[in-house]
Amino acid sequence: MDILERITSNPKLCGGRPCIRGMRIRVSDVLDLFDAGLSQVEILDELPDLEPDDIRACIQFARRRIDHPILAA
Repeated sequence: MDILERITSNPKLCGGRPCIRGMRIRVSDVLDLFDAGLSQVEILDELPDLEPDDIRACIQFARRRIDHPILAA
């Protein structure tokens, strides 16, 4: 299974924002917890439905969203 398959988008769930495995836990929620200074272990304690691969998927998803080339004309 590709790790990014853990990230889902459904227009009827969380306004179509990327979520983890169809749950109401958004990728942005996990990234916000990292930004607040929580460790992976603390995030897993805070959100017990998450698995370590879910956190990896969030990071990979975010990395791919910002890693795009800008072509100069």
